[in-house]
Amino acid sequence: MTDIAPHVTAWLRQRLPVERAASQHTCDTYAYAFQLLLHFASQKRSTTPSALQLEHIDAPLVLEFLEYLQRVRGNAPRTRNARLTAIKSFMHFVEYRVPSALEQVNRVLAIPNQKTDIRLVDHLTAEQCQAILDNPDPAIRLGIRDRAMLHVTITAGLRVSELVGLRLADVSFESQYLNLHVCGKGRKNRLLTLWRPVADSVRAWLAVRGDAMVPEIFLNARGKAMTRAGFEYLLRKHATEASQGCPALRGKRVAPHVLRHYIPFLTMSCNATSP
Repeated sequence: MTDIAPHVTAWLRQRLPVERAASQHTCDTYAYAFQLLLHFASQKRSTTPSALQLEHIDAPLVLEFLEYLQRVRGNAPRTRNARLTAIKSFMHFVEYRVPSALEQVNRVLAIPNQKTDIRLVDHLTAEQCQAILDNPDPAIRLGIRDRAMLHVTITAGLRVSELVGLRLADVSFESQYLNLHVCGKGRKNRLLTLWRPVADSVRAWLAVRGDAMVPEIFLNARGKAMTRAGFEYLLRKHATEASQGCPALRGKRVAPHVLRHYIPFLTMSCNATSP
């Protein structure tokens, strides 16, 4: 029997963040998947998570775990597949460290993903985008921050992780334009140039941002880096408030991903807000 604890530790602390240079979000997601898996396995094997053996995590147990996720926890197929991806990543790591477990590893790797429906991506109209963008109060510091975040997100099509990960060193101004260096998903870097209205919004925020102990551009109310959850909360708040003056927003689920799918708004925003 082989203790699983040293391998899980090496996988989470060395393999993912160092050797694979996985993002913090990926590391956290995989760690949570194994938190669920080890808790489930410890109950099935009537032992503690720290006493589990590698041989306990075989294909039948993994299949039971995936069924548990959907039947008991109510997870959708996409979430089920994401947990399975984490398990397979660990098994790929183990196959080089424990040759005696190759057959067990292969059986787990053979577990297929569950088919999922391709969801139609929702989008916002120009009127809806403008209503949300205009909702933050430009007379207060946090309103200036919120407008800058929304302006950058909508016009640059950024993921939330890319937005909150922007640092002061990633921003530069060239005449009336704003240059952003974005470190995206899969460690892909890109340079974006945005026009004057967006540059003015970011300049306004930097003028009142003040000093902070963190290098990120956007800060929360406590002076720390804005989080994904924090931005999602602010987006819901402004969308709800904006719906009072824009009936088309009422009942519409406005998630960060939706903001990335309205490219025509770029032209409208530039023309509408330019002097």
